[in-house]
Amino acid sequence: MKKFSLKLRLMIFFILIAAATWGVAAVVSLQECREEIDEFFDSYQLMLGRQLASADWSKTTAQTQKKTDNLIDEVEESDADDDAIAFAVFHKNGQMIFNDNEEGKNFSSPSFDKIGRFSKEKIDDEEWRVLWLSSIDKNYVIAVGQELDYRYDVALETVETLLFPWFCGLIILLIATIIMVAKEFRPLKKISSDLQNRNSDDLSPLDYSTAPAEVRPLLEALNRLLEKVAAMLQKERSFISDSAHELRSPLTALKIQLEVLRLSQEDPKAQDAAISKLEQGVERSIRLIEQLLALSKTEQTSAMSEDYLGNIDWKNILSTLKEEYLDKLSNKNLVVESEITGSPIQNGNPVLAAMMLRNLFDNAIKYSPQDSKIKVQIDDKKLEVINSQTEVEEKTLQRLGERFFRPAGQKETGSGLGLAIVKKIAELHHCQLVLKNTEDGFSVQIIKQD
Repeated sequence: MKKFSLKLRLMIFFILIAAATWGVAAVVSLQECREEIDEFFDSYQLMLGRQLASADWSKTTAQTQKKTDNLIDEVEESDADDDAIAFAVFHKNGQMIFNDNEEGKNFSSPSFDKIGRFSKEKIDDEEWRVLWLSSIDKNYVIAVGQELDYRYDVALETVETLLFPWFCGLIILLIATIIMVAKEFRPLKKISSDLQNRNSDDLSPLDYSTAPAEVRPLLEALNRLLEKVAAMLQKERSFISDSAHELRSPLTALKIQLEVLRLSQEDPKAQDAAISKLEQGVERSIRLIEQLLALSKTEQTSAMSEDYLGNIDWKNILSTLKEEYLDKLSNKNLVVESEITGSPIQNGNPVLAAMMLRNLFDNAIKYSPQDSKIKVQIDDKKLEVINSQTEVEEKTLQRLGERFFRPAGQKETGSGLGLAIVKKIAELHHCQLVLKNTEDGFSVQIIKQD
């Protein structure tokens, strides 16, 4: 049944339920009607039996039987409903003295233990219900009987007559129901057809104004999903476009340096300078590709997997970073001060957390002036990295964190992805990236959201 469409299943269920209901009603009606018919004919037999029992049968002769039969034969349609009722009159010695000239003449001799009650008798291989009564003078026995099949036929005809209009009404109701279901499913069929005929790039919302109210939540959820897919595709296209643009510059520079290297084969100093710049270009390209991969990974992650969550050891991460950037710190004579008393991220991804702090630490070293100080403060509410003696213009502050954005006139090499990666990792850990100028210098804060 599940392989059929919902519309077809509904129609089949309606037809089966309606047919079963009508069938049960017909059976119950037939049973009730049979009981009423039995009561009616039992009463009729009793009435006829009383009348026959009160008659004077002492003067009945064979001639009386013949004359009565002739009178009956002269009545038009006298054969109608022969099984409706039959009777016979017996002398107390068992001799039949009178009958209705139909089935009554086939009645067997009475048994005195049956007198005064109904009994079931076999007459011409048919089952009859017979009432036995004694006459008033106690010299005769009256038998009034009726074929039970006749009662059943009467009950069946009565029920058929009563239920036929209802059956016709049921057919009309089922046809109307099928038409209504088909009409109500028409908007869904139209939406399905529109989706099948859509271009793969068309992610516009579905029109569900004519859809049934029960289906609208599903279509609203589908529209929200289409919006998310459209936003994701737009983000991916933008990411690919920006990545291609950013990769073009270092690759072009590498190509130029290769030409310079080829032309400076006879000049060792120029050759060494070209090799040095070539190495720098390669490192810059590697760093850019690493940042692009990191950003792509974080943007594809919508929620933190439980398998990669754990406690974050900020002290160990910072200690590792200090050792890694020791040469750069020494070259610029930078001092790192740290104060770690807690963590704004109680249960997070240690790898992503290390990547976030690495980007902040790398930016702080890169953009801090000579002989300055870098402060790293981490507590239960926020993670903050401060570049002393550094201030960022307000208009630049508003755009920091955008992918590939770098302030104009910047001398330091970079991809403009560091803060974008930090922002995305912070969001994954339910934190907020805040950038501002303070008395101590330029501050980057990762604040825990309530």
